[in-house]
Amino acid sequence: QVQLVESGGGLVQAGGSLRLSCAASGSIFSPNAMGWYRQAPGKQRELVAVIPSGGRTNYADSVKGRFTISRDNAKNTVYLQMNSLKPEDTAVYYCNVRAVLIATMVASDYWGQGTQVTVSS
Repeated sequence: QVQLVESGGGLVQAGGSLRLSCAASGSIFSPNAMGWYRQAPGKQRELVAVIPSGGRTNYADSVKGRFTISRDNAKNTVYLQMNSLKPEDTAVYYCNVRAVLIATMVASDYWGQGTQVTVSS
């Protein structure tokens, strides 16, 4: 099966930085899209950033200019560099990977377990 292991969350003061990582393992072809979502208490999960295997990255308006998504295809890993963090960025951040399982040749979405990011004012 496919596993996504996230790391890098934590507590940081406003204006600080954090870097999230998500490594995908399992019998998959190189992932198509890789991205990050977040969910704050009492709110719906929302897209933060996505990076396709080829093509342009896409960011939520609220993080443009502050967050940068990147990927290492050799490691099946996606990163989210978060700078100038604000208290409203506080949420659980989830990694999402769309990949084809080799055994079934079916593309599916896979999710990480979530990592807490807390930004204090």
